[in-house]
Amino acid sequence: MAQLTDDDEGKRIVNAEGEQIGIIESVEGGTAHVNPDPGMTDTIKSKLGWGDTDEDTYPLDAENIESISDDEVRLQRL
Repeated sequence: MAQLTDDDEGKRIVNAEGEQIGIIESVEGGTAHVNPDPGMTDTIKSKLGWGDTDEDTYPLDAENIESISDDEVRLQRL
């Protein structure tokens, strides 16, 4: 399982197809807090368990991550 660290802050979050869906704002206790792109579909938000909230960022569980590179975090196919 992928381990997130403070070094991952600012990285792009991309889906399995390589489309950017957000940016990591912060990492706390191994959980990334993601600022989603405004155009991100409700379907993707729902599958990640983000729902409709008024928060600016959403937690991203490591179990949803396929890989971490120098400049992006790729999600598993949802």
